[in-house]
Amino acid sequence: AVAAPIDMEGSPETERRGLFLTTENMKDQIRKQMAKPEYDVADFYKKTGIAQYIARHAWFEKTTLFVIALNAIWIAVDTDYNNSSVLLAAAPVFQFAEHGFCIYFSFEWTMRFVAFDHKRNCLKDAWFVFDSALVGTMVAETWVMTAFMAFSGSASGGGIGNASILRMA
Repeated sequence: AVAAPIDMEGSPETERRGLFLTTENMKDQIRKQMAKPEYDVADFYKKTGIAQYIARHAWFEKTTLFVIALNAIWIAVDTDYNNSSVLLAAAPVFQFAEHGFCIYFSFEWTMRFVAFDHKRNCLKDAWFVFDSALVGTMVAETWVMTAFMAFSGSASGGGIGNASILRMA
C-alpha cells in the first residue's frame, strides 16, 4: 500500500504528480494562505485597561513614529555638535534631549509590554523584541552608565568611549 502524499498543512488530500503539486492543489494552497488573517500585534493585547487602550490608539503609534524621526535627527545633531564622549560631561541641552528620548521610549515600551494579555506573547512579535533590545541599550547608555560614572566619580568615561554610536545600528 502506498501512503497518500501529505501537503504542507499535513492533510492527505493533496495530490502530487512527481515532485510537484497539481495546478488545482497549488491554487488551493494559495487561496488558503490568502485567506489567513493579517498579523496584528494588538490581537495579543488585553481587551480592557489603560495600557491596551494607549497601545492600540492611532495617536500613540503616530506620536511614536514622530519621536523616532525626531530621535534620528537628534542623533545627527548630537554627532555633529556634542564633543563630549559621555553624557555627564555634555552640555545640558544634550543631556535633556537624551533623558527625554529615553523617558519616552521607556514609556512606549512599558505601555506595549503591559498591554500584552500573556507576557510570553511579546516574544512572538519581532518588532517588540527588536524594540526591547533598542530600549535596553538606550537605558543602559543613558541611565545605567551615567549613574555608574556619577557614583564612581568618573565623568570622563575612562575608556568607555561614546556608546551612542550603538544606536546607529
